[in-house]
Formats: sequence, C-alpha cells, structure tokens
Amino acid sequence: MTLNVVFMGTPEFAVPSLAEIIASGHNVVRVYTQPPRRAGRGKHLTKSPVHQFAKVMGLPVETPESFRKSKIIDGLESLNADVACVVAYGQILPQRALDAPTYGCLNLHGSLLPRWRGAAPVQRAIMAGDTQTGVQIMQMAKGLDTGDILLSEATDIRASDTAETLSQRLSQLGAQIWPRALGAIEREALTSTPQTGEPTYAHKIDKAEARIDWSRPAQELDCHIRGLSPFPGAWTEYDETRVKILMCENISERGNKPGDYHPGTLLRREEQVEVCCGAGGETLLRLLRVQPAGKAAMSAQDFMRGYKHDAIIGFD
Repeated sequence: MTLNVVFMGTPEFAVPSLAEIIASGHNVVRVYTQPPRRAGRGKHLTKSPVHQFAKVMGLPVETPESFRKSKIIDGLESLNADVACVVAYGQILPQRALDAPTYGCLNLHGSLLPRWRGAAPVQRAIMAGDTQTGVQIMQMAKGLDTGDILLSEATDIRASDTAETLSQRLSQLGAQIWPRALGAIEREALTSTPQTGEPTYAHKIDKAEARIDWSRPAQELDCHIRGLSPFPGAWTEYDETRVKILMCENISERGNKPGDYHPGTLLRREEQVEVCCGAGGETLLRLLRVQPAGKAAMSAQDFMRGYKHDAIIGFD
C-alpha cells in the first residue's frame, strides 16, 4: 500500500530524506518546517532548504513557530497520516503530536544511539575522536532521543572528515534507509530494539569552545578543529586578526618533533605551515586551510605569504 506521510525537517541535511521518500512512491500529505529566518548580509527572510525543495515539488508546507499550540496539532491529526518522518526539524514535539499518525513519528538521528543524543551529534563525534558513527531511525518517544531503534547504518569517521563532509555522507546514508523503514510498515513487519549502553549527550556548540587552546595535544586539536569546520569554525588570533582554521593534519606520529617551543609557536618549514601544540609544544599540527576575518577561505601557505615575519612566530 502507499502510505500517507507527514514530513518534518528544516536544514539541507533533511532534503535527501524528503526526496527519497517521494521517490519511493509514498504520498507526502504535508511538510512541516521552521519559519523563514533572516539570513545573509542583507538579512532577508529566507525559507529553509526543506521549504524550498517542498515548494518545487508542489507539496503543501506549514511553518508553525511552535508545535505546542492546539490548533497546530489539530491540523496534524486531521491529516490522518500513517506516519510522520522527522529529520532535524528543530522543534520538540509534544506527546499528542507524537501520537497523531497511526504509526507515530519516526526520527532519523545522526549517531549510533545512545551515543550522542542531542543537538550536535556529528560535531561531537568528530571532536571526541570517535572512529565510527552512523544513522538510525528510531520511534520517537518522550525524552531526548530515547526511543527504540528501528534501523541502523554505520560508517567510519575518516581522518580527513570535517563536520561538513561527515554530515553530507550521513545525510545520504540516512535518506537511503527511509524506503526500508516505510516498506516494513507497509508489510506490518517493523521491529524495534531498545537502546542499550551508557548515553552521552551532544550538547549544542558553545561559541566559547571555538577558540583554540594550543596547549592541548595536536591529536585533540585536529579532532576539535575538524569537528567545528566550517561552522562556527575553530579560531585563533594572528597579528591581531581572527583566523579560522578550517582544515589541518596531525603530523606528530610521522617523527616530526618540533623541538622546545611554546604552545602556539608557528613554524614555516619547506613551504608548510605548522604549529607546536601541547603543554610543552611537543606535538605538531599542520595547517591546510584557513579563513582570515572578512576574507574568503584559502590555503595556509597563501595566507602566510602575506606576512614577512621570521620563520618562528606565535599564535595567540
């Protein structure tokens, strides 16, 4: 049978899931997304990526400020939907909304639960140095990402992954498992497994976390920088200019020992730009891509060509 589906999502991460659900032949009866927000230099009201895609596909869209208003839930219940598919919607749904569709609300989450429940699972997984993550579809329940698991797909976190590249990969991986979940509902064969293990929480990224502490080891900073790239971007100061570090590489394990330098000491060696890290400056991080305030992203070499300092200089 063809299912009547409600879709709830907001960012670019959610668009492939909506596209895959449409392509699998199900009837999307309503799309809920966050209201237009002001964005860009002109601060113009901008529709969410899901909103824009849904309108192109001719789907009805609603943008409630809050799902706690009775009239909004009344509207959801009137749709008589079989299931709601939720992907990074950005609002907490009350129990009455969770119960409105026949099979409830299913949520696509970007981690292997119960690890990294919460708002920033992709960033936190990289920042913590995890080597594996994945996507899971769970049955939504009261509580933060506490529901039973319905489907899972795992993927390795690569040494070159940033929050952006890993998010893109998880977005596509998650989109591909929606047809399996909805097909299982059609066959009345959907099974669930309770979460097991000690939960960890992916708290929202705080701006204060973005400033780089060069006294931390290079391995930790490599994960920290990649987990915050490109947004909000881990940053440091150089010549009184704020500089985001967008991509780097831990080269300490290659036998590259910087010597007895203070943390944050910047070295130019064979056209490479490297920074001494750790309490005693004993580990080394190679900078690959940076973005000075007010300028476009560029290679670290191009950035340093604009300065005539000696080979050994310091980041604040």
